[in-house]
Amino acid sequence: MRLTLAFMALLYASFPAFAGNPAGVQSLSIASPARGTALDVTVFYPSKGDGEPILIGQNRIFEGMPASKNATIQKGRFPLVLLSHGSGSRVEGMTWIATKLAEAGFIVAGPNHPGTTSGDSTPAATPRIWERTQDLSTIITALTNDTGWQPSIDQDRIGVLGFSLGGSTAMELAGARADLDAYIRYCEDYTVMMDCRWFQGGRGFVNDEPVTVEKLDLRTIDKARFEQSNRDARIVSAVVVDPGLAAAFKPESLRGIDIPLTIINLGSTGKIPVAVLADKLVKQIPNAAYTQVDNSDHFSFLPVCKQGAAEFLRSVGDPDPICEEDGLRLRADIHKELIGIITRAFERALKSGH
Repeated sequence: MRLTLAFMALLYASFPAFAGNPAGVQSLSIASPARGTALDVTVFYPSKGDGEPILIGQNRIFEGMPASKNATIQKGRFPLVLLSHGSGSRVEGMTWIATKLAEAGFIVAGPNHPGTTSGDSTPAATPRIWERTQDLSTIITALTNDTGWQPSIDQDRIGVLGFSLGGSTAMELAGARADLDAYIRYCEDYTVMMDCRWFQGGRGFVNDEPVTVEKLDLRTIDKARFEQSNRDARIVSAVVVDPGLAAAFKPESLRGIDIPLTIINLGSTGKIPVAVLADKLVKQIPNAAYTQVDNSDHFSFLPVCKQGAAEFLRSVGDPDPICEEDGLRLRADIHKELIGIITRAFERALKSGH
């Protein structure tokens, strides 16, 4: 599936907006029995625009997006889309796509996953993918049983959007199962890959404080938990961007995925890291679509960087080229293409025939 920029622009222009109102946004605290704590969850939704105007997701590095805090939700029943952010990121980093989905008629909800969130991230927590899938299943249960949200959610139309480690989360919720031995072999063969370097230890964050962390031996991961099925049958559509664990899913589980699934790789042919390359992966999945976004890279899914952000990150010793865009298209243009692909995928799967 390769869509031209002109066609995507046409699709983007056709998406229905709710009287031009910005997305509504609310912050929730949802109890997680599995975690033994509460999840910090952000919900975006079609709004009447009568809330407090804010810029959500804005910080020293990234530009924010306009939203209407605590606005009244539009009347109607809307599909629900769950979000899962990448390792070391936050749900606020997906605001640029969440607000557009909300303006197009979706309720969108995502947590800051404990243990793999900016300011709370360690190598030991990263492979516990079963905790992330449980986070999203917990949110579905909470929202669909909440008397405030229940009337606005169509429980038969629930999807998931995940990026990077969040892409693995979305794949697992769709029915994919990870293979620990395959993942160990991958990190032995590709020691320079970003995820495998992370497991070498040396740095991490707990409660926003930098900590020294030990090297993670992947053989110490709970194999049964790592390889268990995390399928949530309430999810009927998935969109996955640069999925982590791309080299380590059990083939038989991929063949068993029975919902519409769209996989997007960021980067031109030959420049996509093997850690997330999914062109062969998608061939094993029935009813799956695949596309590449040329002249982009893995970090293009993050928000638009502020002027001077790249220099600032270099000055504080951040090892990841989060805002380095030499040779790439403008991130805002990449986002526009992604908004088109992602929204159209959910329009087909969650709105067609309703």
